[in-house]
Amino acid sequence: MQEEFINKPGKTGLSRLIDATYYSWHGLLATWRNEAAFRQEVTLAIFLIPLALWLGESGLERAILIGATLLVMIVELLNSAVEAAIDRIGPEKHPLSKIAKDTGSAAVSLALLLWLFTWGTILLPRWIA
Repeated sequence: MQEEFINKPGKTGLSRLIDATYYSWHGLLATWRNEAAFRQEVTLAIFLIPLALWLGESGLERAILIGATLLVMIVELLNSAVEAAIDRIGPEKHPLSKIAKDTGSAAVSLALLLWLFTWGTILLPRWIA
């Protein structure tokens, strides 16, 4: 059965790209509708990305500031996917479900700490000096 899945002919090229874009868009919309934290992060990014373009003194600084901001949203999307999969399994409490959800939450927290460290490391020295 595994070989059938691997060798199964599928869409390629532009057709595959169109489908992937469609699914990605629907994933973003579903997360926007269902996750307040994602809405907050997107709203913050709407302000932070232009700010990064303005405050970054080089292309590298701009890329790092924007990358750290986008990373928070990427990790939130992955955390939401884990939570949805766990919730799909069932509503009963299970230690492994708790570990999965807590681990996803920890990943978001680490991404936020990285964002704070990145922005602070790049911008604070300019404002303190």
